[in-house]
Amino acid sequence: MENLLGLLRLRVRRGINLAIRDTRSSDPYVVVTMSGQKLKTRVINDTCNPEWNDELTLSITDINVPINLAVYDSDTFTGDDKMGEAEIDIRPYVECLRMGLENLPTGTVITRVLPSRTNCLADESCCVWDNGRILQDMFLRLRKVECGEIEVQIEWINPPGCKGVF
Repeated sequence: MENLLGLLRLRVRRGINLAIRDTRSSDPYVVVTMSGQKLKTRVINDTCNPEWNDELTLSITDINVPINLAVYDSDTFTGDDKMGEAEIDIRPYVECLRMGLENLPTGTVITRVLPSRTNCLADESCCVWDNGRILQDMFLRLRKVECGEIEVQIEWINPPGCKGVF
């Protein structure tokens, strides 16, 4: 892909206190969309606190396009019920990448992103140096639903031949 800047690994770790959409629980999964790409985690049955730990990889061609996450309850005989949605703005993360940092001690916090009305963060999110790579962990508060958060992590991958963000 000629306009490919790089890849973004999205680790969808877990859901916390997700909404009940069946009788006593839900069967949640996450759908991730960005620039015509659509990826999905596996379904975790009968829980409102699923542990997915699924890794999804997105091709990034424009850092200004947000990553959209939607949580659904899987149903066998009817359409799947929506359990909320969230959005990830990768621009603060990309700014950390552009700093060109090297050889920092593992665990060094590069920047902090605070929750605001313009993002879905439930808590402060830090970009952290980890053995030669920059990771950002996030707790995202789901919108358009009564409760629920999802924990995710992003990591940039620079495959050979990509333009990169530097």
